[in-house]
Amino acid sequence: MRVNRRADTISYFLVSIFVFSFLTGCGAPGEPAERKSPIPVAITDLAAAQQGDDVILTFTLPKESVERKPLKQLPAVEIFRAFQPASALANPALPTTRPSNAELIVTIPPEMVDHFASRGQFRYVDTLSAENFSQNPTSSAIYIVRTRTSAKKVSADSNSVSLAIHPAPDPITDLKAEITRDAIVLNWTPPAKTLIGSAPAIATYAIYRAESDEPQPSSAPPPSAPGSAPAPNPAAPAPLFSRISDVAGPPFRDFQIQFGKRYTYSVRSVAEYGPVHIDSADSNFASVVRLDTFPPSAPEGLVAALVPAQDSSPANIDLSWSISPDNDIAGYNIYRSEDAGAARHKMNDALLLTPAFRDMNVLPGRHYLYTVTAVNRAGNESPESVPASASLPEANAPANSQQ
Repeated sequence: MRVNRRADTISYFLVSIFVFSFLTGCGAPGEPAERKSPIPVAITDLAAAQQGDDVILTFTLPKESVERKPLKQLPAVEIFRAFQPASALANPALPTTRPSNAELIVTIPPEMVDHFASRGQFRYVDTLSAENFSQNPTSSAIYIVRTRTSAKKVSADSNSVSLAIHPAPDPITDLKAEITRDAIVLNWTPPAKTLIGSAPAIATYAIYRAESDEPQPSSAPPPSAPGSAPAPNPAAPAPLFSRISDVAGPPFRDFQIQFGKRYTYSVRSVAEYGPVHIDSADSNFASVVRLDTFPPSAPEGLVAALVPAQDSSPANIDLSWSISPDNDIAGYNIYRSEDAGAARHKMNDALLLTPAFRDMNVLPGRHYLYTVTAVNRAGNESPESVPASASLPEANAPANSQQ
């Protein structure tokens, strides 16, 4: 009996050690497991904005637990949404806790969080349906987010955000860009519908533009949509849009442009629901390269004056004209003929840098007809000026015969 009691005592001791080791993780291979999953701190900077029929949610991912210890891995993200009458939300006595009708609309597992986050900033797009708008007229959408590291270790609710929701105008689909001499002209058809009916009054059209110094090859990605991050392509980074103007309607003329640059445009309709303005989704992109294919205007004020022979200097014809008003003039060309119907011949080998020329190659008794053109830095030549004429009298024959 004494031996059996001792065996029972040893067995009980061994079982106790095994249970303790199992619970504490002692004796397990590798690093000891964490005793419990941490609870992430609550999110405090949740923000929401409607664009088109999407509600864009942004917030900062938690990096610490409630014990102020760093989280060793990304938590899962849960997003809740509820609809309540907009008038009810104006009541200051309403509690700020999660509404009882809040619905869990999405759970993003830790493995997928990186697809929605960049540098710790989380961005999720909640696309509203026609039913969301028709079943919740004059309502506001309320959003709350929480994170968790396990089934039982969940953070407290984030701050709640609410925004009045309205169906946005359908996005513009026929935006076109036309290059003119002085501007790029945009045209589009105003939207007529929303997801659930006719479009409301359009308060304004927001014009967005992206630009690049070099024309993009056909294989390059399109520019990122206004307000979004650039597409991930380090070899050919996409330009970013900026809002350049607001107009009452088409057309829009962009005069702040330069030759040799690529310009890409997008337009949003901004609908007016009383004091609330809702942007549509982005229109199609219209992209053009503004090449200088436009000739300058024809020079004006061409005058041809006979300069008689003096001493050893033969007679000649002196030409002058007004400086071209175009700001990219590289020089001028002079053309001459002896008959109004005859072909004109260029007199200068290189561009004339000043609006003047002296024709020393003239003969007595001949009548000469002159025109002048302007050439810009892109090599475009203007139309010919109004002709000017001059004659060399026969009396100048002895002087000219000495050439």
